[in-house]
Amino acid sequence: MRILRVAAVAAGGLLLMSQLVPAQASGTPSYHWKATPTGSTSQFRGLAAVSKDVAWIGGSAGQVLRTLDGGKHWQNVSPPGAGELEFRDVEAFDAKRAVVLSIGNGEDSRIYRTVDGGKSWTETFRNTDAAAFYDCFAFNDNRHGLALSDPVDGKFRIAATSDGGKSWKVQPSAGMPAALTGEFAFAASGTCLVAGPGRTAWFASGGGDRPRVFRTVDGGRHWKVTDSPMASGAAAGIFSLAFRGGLFGVAVGGDFEKPTEATKAASVTYDGGRSWKLVPADKAPKGYRSGSHFVPWSLSTVIAVGPSGSDVSFDGGRSWKQFYDGSFDSVECAGHGSQAGCWASGAKGAVARLVH
Repeated sequence: MRILRVAAVAAGGLLLMSQLVPAQASGTPSYHWKATPTGSTSQFRGLAAVSKDVAWIGGSAGQVLRTLDGGKHWQNVSPPGAGELEFRDVEAFDAKRAVVLSIGNGEDSRIYRTVDGGKSWTETFRNTDAAAFYDCFAFNDNRHGLALSDPVDGKFRIAATSDGGKSWKVQPSAGMPAALTGEFAFAASGTCLVAGPGRTAWFASGGGDRPRVFRTVDGGRHWKVTDSPMASGAAAGIFSLAFRGGLFGVAVGGDFEKPTEATKAASVTYDGGRSWKLVPADKAPKGYRSGSHFVPWSLSTVIAVGPSGSDVSFDGGRSWKQFYDGSFDSVECAGHGSQAGCWASGAKGAVARLVH
């Protein structure tokens, strides 16, 4: 919906899930967010975690910030001349290399790339189709990535890169299923499109008479689509996807105009998105959630955030518990071992690091 984007299995599958994504053992850890003041008033929906120390954020007023010390200090590394843009997604490979996506109609949808920590930026993509509106993007590795636009001529549009974001090519639409009436993706947290192993990727939708999840295994050339049991509507649908490998995934969302309600707002998949099982209302997140991500230190733990709170699931998304009642739009985790970390970002310059 433009308001948000611009302002804003069966028993066998359950058994497989319980075997490979186990429930958390007794004595579950406690989670809380530690604020890391940015000195900015921008709304940061774009977020890229590199480690517990390194993260990038992108937001309104064309702002891109970076920290190298766990959020003690944030550097303004915004692309010059981008003050009117809305950076809604950031993908970072390390402390120096990052790619940022601005959203909007026509030429407002752009991609910039830096290889020197934001000292300089190169514009590598500018949408020239007035009917296109790019929402989010994701990378499978350091070279291959996909960017998602709302439907153009009745089909979602994909742009692809095979050189780390240096160049992008709009893909033919022949392999894309037709969009539903009113269907679109939400540019809410940079996770409406996520990448998996190999050349796998998924994106989710809302706005139509039902939300859907699209899946590719060949780098965006061909897609298959599955209906979701979650709710949909003019301001509702799936806002965020998170996957652990190529099989186990979580979808969260709701209605952004009703942030404290969570009607049919979460689901899980055990077969790579071919089918989805609705999370019961009494086990779902406690409100509309716009972002989600699995943590690096646990096979089964996933975090979801939204304007009315943050929730954690210790069983791969089958049940959730709220641990924070403040507002965030995005969450992302990265790193390994002692360098693993999770970050959240949101309105009024808010950024925090997860403590567990």
